[in-house]
Amino acid sequence: MVRVIIITFATGDQMDPTVFLVGFAIMSVSSLALYAKGSKQPEIRHHTYFHAVVPFIAATAYLAMWFGVGDITTPDGVTTLSARYVDWTITTPILLTGLVTLGLHERDRSAGFIVSTIMLDGLMIVTGLISALSTTSGAKLAWFLWSCAAFAGVLYNLWVPIRSINTAESGPMASAYTKNLTFLSVIWFLYPIVFAIGPEGLKSITALASAWAILVLDVVAKVIYAFSSASNIEKAEQEKAGTVRSAR
Repeated sequence: MVRVIIITFATGDQMDPTVFLVGFAIMSVSSLALYAKGSKQPEIRHHTYFHAVVPFIAATAYLAMWFGVGDITTPDGVTTLSARYVDWTITTPILLTGLVTLGLHERDRSAGFIVSTIMLDGLMIVTGLISALSTTSGAKLAWFLWSCAAFAGVLYNLWVPIRSINTAESGPMASAYTKNLTFLSVIWFLYPIVFAIGPEGLKSITALASAWAILVLDVVAKVIYAFSSASNIEKAEQEKAGTVRSAR
């Protein structure tokens, strides 16, 4: 027997949970595909693990949303899907760890950058959740802007000090980092826009439209990015290995 859940949101539309089941299916299959296809070379296999585990965690969140686990309805009638924020709190640090280690050429000095970037990332998500749960427009806007400020801090770390070190050392890994950073930065920029116009923000689009939009963004950020990133990293590793052999 298939369980069907209908959730009524403040915007007046009915939430068809099919979107969450679709998300669960896509993320589950993608996780297996990414692990199966990913490189198992000792130097870069940790990126395969990063790429594969992210959609697996996302699949778990979509399954929770399908069952309505963690849904929070505020006094103004807006329902926030907290499972989505739990997903982001876990998956975005994994994506950032992979990106930072790539940017610093897999060296031990990456620890400080990883910690500071992840802390800002966590703050961005938590304050985004607080904004979603706020019931007054002033509080909602203040927390949203503070979340954007934390996001700006994440981008600063990635684009300024880390990219400076990355560019200075050049090589194929530097090119891979720039490609992956550009991809992830562009897609992450779209999330706050969907949040701002969705039911937790200006209510310009319905909850169902927002759910589908975020699913598309999640697939791009967690699946398509993973395949693209893996390809860039593997090519860079092959070029680096070829350069080492030529120098001998």
